[in-house]
Amino acid sequence: MHSLAGVYAAAVTPLKADFSPDLEAIPPLLDFFAGRGCHGALMLGTTGEGPSFSPDERLQILRAALDVRTEHPAFRLLAGTGTPSLTETIGLTRTAFDLGYEAVVVLPPYYFRNVTEDGLFAYFSELIRRAFPEDGRLFIYHIPSLTGVTLPLSLLKRLKEAFPRQFVGLKDSSHQEDFARQMGDSFGEDLAVLTGTDSFLQLALESHAIGCITAPANLISPNLRRVWDDCQAGVDASRSQEHITAIRHILEKYAPFPPILKALLARLHGFPLWPVRPPLIEVSAEKVEQALVEMEAEGI
Repeated sequence: MHSLAGVYAAAVTPLKADFSPDLEAIPPLLDFFAGRGCHGALMLGTTGEGPSFSPDERLQILRAALDVRTEHPAFRLLAGTGTPSLTETIGLTRTAFDLGYEAVVVLPPYYFRNVTEDGLFAYFSELIRRAFPEDGRLFIYHIPSLTGVTLPLSLLKRLKEAFPRQFVGLKDSSHQEDFARQMGDSFGEDLAVLTGTDSFLQLALESHAIGCITAPANLISPNLRRVWDDCQAGVDASRSQEHITAIRHILEKYAPFPPILKALLARLHGFPLWPVRPPLIEVSAEKVEQALVEMEAEGI
């Protein structure tokens, strides 16, 4: 089994009323995830509002997350470090590895949507050469709905051939079943894929993926862990997967995810009602109640 296989929460980022990071709230949130079956968490991904924070704020958040290892030394931490600036991405990536993060999850340079495959290859090649230790591990973050950048399989093959140790895999949030199958058919177990789509977890695992990093894992990680465990044991996970898919589809009605997830974490699990940083805005109380009714009907 791949050393990074498992279920990861794309963690929300706790904020204070002035929108600054609530650093003291981060370890208890990660402790909550660890107690509910998560193997680890991604800090500063899309759900964590990563692009909304300055490099200094990101450093503070990454440092604060390390405290979870006091109680959960095996809890894995992944860092979202991708920005449109190569220099900034190099600095954030170096910092994550210096802090002891297991891997980084890097967006393509999303401001530039029409670059060539050669341009993307050059970007990631420079990043690896200048920021990665020999054992540093890279997951490229494939989320074309937000970045406008689709990653061709030919690019992934080139990067894997050029950097077989450092380029370990993909966080696939393309939400495309065909792409999930193509990844499995093209790479088998040579490329580690963590799906970002809860409703595809069973499909992805059956197509050689190693697990998931998802926004709804903030709420439903025990359900995701059940599917992951069943698939590892060769047990049919279809019924559990159907339940997860239903919940994912409910939450998608209230996207973007950070506001509704923070509201539901407060209502269902007693966390403070953390704000989101503009341009995101808090979800209305009426929508929170509506989401609760729908999710309770699904047994959450």
